[in-house]
Amino acid sequence: MNDISLYTSNLHKQIKEDISSSSTIYILSSFIMKSGVDVIFDSLQDALHQGADIKILTGDYLFVTQPKALHRLLELEGKNVEIRLWRSNGIAFHPKTYIFKHREEGAIIVGSSNLSRSAFTSGIEWNLRMKRNASQQTFDESIELFIESFYSDQTIVINPESIKSYQEDYDSFHAKNADLISTWTKREEVELTLPSADQELPTQTKDSFQTYKTKLEPRQAQTEALEALHSTLEEDYNKAMVVMATGLGKTYLAAFFAQRFKKVLFIAHREEILKQAKNSFEHVLNHTGGLFYGLEKDKNHNMLFASIFTLSIQEQLQQFDPHDFDLIVIDEFHHAAAKSYLNVIEYFQPKFLLGLTATPERTDGQDVFALCDGNVAYEITFIEAIQRGWLAPFTYYGVKDDIDYNEIRWLGNKYDQHELMMHQLQTDRAKNIYEKWNEYKQTRTIAFCSSIQQAEFLATYFNDQGAHATTLTSATKNISRPEAIRMLEAREIDVIFTVDLFNEGVDIPSVDTLLFTRPTESLVVFTQQIGRGLRKFAGKDNCVIIDLIGNYRNADTKLQVLDKNQGEDKPITRKNVLPIVPDVCSIYFETAVIDLLEEFRKKRSSRKDRVLSDYMNVKVELGKRPTYRNVHLNGTINSKEYLQAFGGYFAFLNEYGQLSTHEAEVYQKHYPWLNKVEKEQMSKSYKMVVLQFLLEKGPGQWFKSVAPEEIAPYFHHFYMERTYRKQADFSNKNTKKFWDYNEKGVVKLLSDMPLSKWGGKDELVFFDGERFGMNFDVEEKDQDILHEMTRQICEYKLQVYFERKGYK
Repeated sequence: MNDISLYTSNLHKQIKEDISSSSTIYILSSFIMKSGVDVIFDSLQDALHQGADIKILTGDYLFVTQPKALHRLLELEGKNVEIRLWRSNGIAFHPKTYIFKHREEGAIIVGSSNLSRSAFTSGIEWNLRMKRNASQQTFDESIELFIESFYSDQTIVINPESIKSYQEDYDSFHAKNADLISTWTKREEVELTLPSADQELPTQTKDSFQTYKTKLEPRQAQTEALEALHSTLEEDYNKAMVVMATGLGKTYLAAFFAQRFKKVLFIAHREEILKQAKNSFEHVLNHTGGLFYGLEKDKNHNMLFASIFTLSIQEQLQQFDPHDFDLIVIDEFHHAAAKSYLNVIEYFQPKFLLGLTATPERTDGQDVFALCDGNVAYEITFIEAIQRGWLAPFTYYGVKDDIDYNEIRWLGNKYDQHELMMHQLQTDRAKNIYEKWNEYKQTRTIAFCSSIQQAEFLATYFNDQGAHATTLTSATKNISRPEAIRMLEAREIDVIFTVDLFNEGVDIPSVDTLLFTRPTESLVVFTQQIGRGLRKFAGKDNCVIIDLIGNYRNADTKLQVLDKNQGEDKPITRKNVLPIVPDVCSIYFETAVIDLLEEFRKKRSSRKDRVLSDYMNVKVELGKRPTYRNVHLNGTINSKEYLQAFGGYFAFLNEYGQLSTHEAEVYQKHYPWLNKVEKEQMSKSYKMVVLQFLLEKGPGQWFKSVAPEEIAPYFHHFYMERTYRKQADFSNKNTKKFWDYNEKGVVKLLSDMPLSKWGGKDELVFFDGERFGMNFDVEEKDQDILHEMTRQICEYKLQVYFERKGYK
């Protein structure tokens, strides 16, 4: 027989022959008729008796697949048969593929024949059959793509209950389209398989989406977020961020919001996220989108899903007009402070910019809140979502990690990888991890490791103990990511050991156990990884979290993400070192872990030492002395502690010898002024805006007096330039009148409020009704230093003020 053969009739003979000689049988047919099932039923049953693995995937496109055909397939007897239905949601679904494999032999048939008697026998069909040895790569790729489709989130398992649901949809559609579709006869099977040239289904649109598709409705969290976004539009914001815990449907939220806009650009940093987003948007908006990444650049769509890495290349970016898109959505917005994102954000001028994230913490020393003008339209943590029943509750087990992390060098923001690995790759450590996992695990586990070597070491140990484990890292070659996920979902493996691959963009709702075998270095990453296990799933009551707690940095502070009273604005007054979790959750610690946490608390009794340690970490991370704003954005402590413990940031720097000799002299000389600025109360931002105006005059001029009339244009422009500033401090009935510039009115406001309020008993600042300025002079040699110190404090206070307003 030829390696490639053409079949135009009687395909059933070859299919039955292939079934009888195969141990793997995969069938992908856009629709299935009972007549077709009857043709090959006995052959399939015989193959099952011989131990064959049979998977059949069909679709609900146009509701052609007959419920009685699905019932007939359920009559197959054998444990190795799986049948799934692709929920097309109106998107054209036309594949016809039959894959057969036995050891090194195999063949694939691709063509026009669906699973019906006429297509198998007398219909007008063209099908090509290719042996595996003709192109092993193509054959292997077809299997991977089949499995990816078979276990897609768009598929459902066929069983008696799911057929009942499908029967209702089937009957409803046929009743509404009685003039188009009557009872399917054998003759109509032929016509449907190969329509005549002039035949066009009236429900079909030009881009292959169907008007009959089931209407998707937002879930409750999405509804609340949509209402908040619509309010944001009404308030004239053109940027906003939504902070929504993993599993609540951020992408679908964006798709629902996008219904208000004509042209949409969705930006993400990974291919999987782009493709998932494209599917979600297409389901909601009912028209096609294009991908723009790597070698695939399909710009001719009103919805474009682009890789930030491709889009940030200048020649790629400049293919677009800055005004091309009405809405730009940036996924995983906490990455947006990176240069690649900033270049894109600054280039485009959309009507609205929407940032999506589950973890709004700042990265790269930048402030992501500023990128959306400080406007957080909606925020819900995974703890709140659990309390509201939208995510699965967790059961947390804190178990002892007996590695002494004091022996491992800290490199500023992480442990020395080589030294850490030397401690981790020990059999007794692996034994302890395995025993704890085996004691607490449920059915499907993702285990997070520090390194590829640790992942491979633990996977080998687990397999040696009789578990079924695999690794999925950047070095994995023997299994693809979709296949590993498929195997975990099918419970062919128990655990996947990985290194950060599952932090973002990959959803496996059936995962019900998380294993942390690494020290937590980032609360952002820890939060992301917990989110991998909290999606709801049929038969999943909760998510088990098994966490190794040792004497590493952040071992105790990371527990705050589990606390239902979390929030840095809530002072921690209780003596208990354990977090208070939601009522539906449980938390258990080994006695040794509780002792360790108590020890951490005692060591943390020195606030000054804690502040110094955090400062040094930021300094090492940046490679230079951080500014006041830097320690706020990059540090893990609340930056208020610099004021509370030392009286201010420069007081801290002075106490720990972080100032040069000249800087220390200037600090001592002008301490009253710097102390005043640090402690200046801010019910509004007005005072610091006035100070910022002065500072922009330069090191030798800022402390000299000015008239309110000089300040007024800058003051007004500062607030009107950014919507969030205007909304924060100029939105009440008394201040709205200043939206349109009127010098007399702005001067009066300045005189009545910030200028007159700057004074005090210290008499460092004066305002006599006509002039405002400083009551001190600055020696020329000290001007640059004092100017920079003042600028940093002013910058920090404005940052914190508007950030707080943005949260609220």
